[in-house]
Amino acid sequence: MWKLRSVGSRQARDKTAESDPTSFEHALTILSTPAHVLAAFFDPRALAEWWGVRQAVTVPRPLGVYAVDWAPTDVRDELLGPLGGAFYGTIIDYRADREFFVADAYWLPPEGDPIGPMALDVTCEASGSFAWLHVRQSGCDDSPRWRRYYRIIDEGWTESLLSLKAFLED
Repeated sequence: MWKLRSVGSRQARDKTAESDPTSFEHALTILSTPAHVLAAFFDPRALAEWWGVRQAVTVPRPLGVYAVDWAPTDVRDELLGPLGGAFYGTIIDYRADREFFVADAYWLPPEGDPIGPMALDVTCEASGSFAWLHVRQSGCDDSPRWRRYYRIIDEGWTESLLSLKAFLED
């Protein structure tokens, strides 16, 4: 049986924002190989299917670009405005069928200032017939906007990783 679990959303020290994390980590098992799991982070068609991406430029190699773009949402967050927009960064480390690390990453919301820099670390290991996927995003300023960003993307990643699992296990 699989289970998605949060493995360490760190809480902000500000008492007014105790429910707003300053980074996130999620892990889950997927009935697939690490190669197929990591490929889904780089294939534009797969990204559209499981992550709702409308455009992607991803180059799986050191110093490659990692850029994904979503349509703006109709829902507006009181601090961030509409969601969607683009996430981009530079792949610093890429190990085929095992892991990749994106640094100097930014979220460019449809409206307002970018949020960043941050890092995205994705690892995947074989565990019998399953792949153990671990995703961590970090980098934060101690501001209400940053903390809100992490709370919202934590929820979004949870949903998206379950979608990735369903996509790969179909």
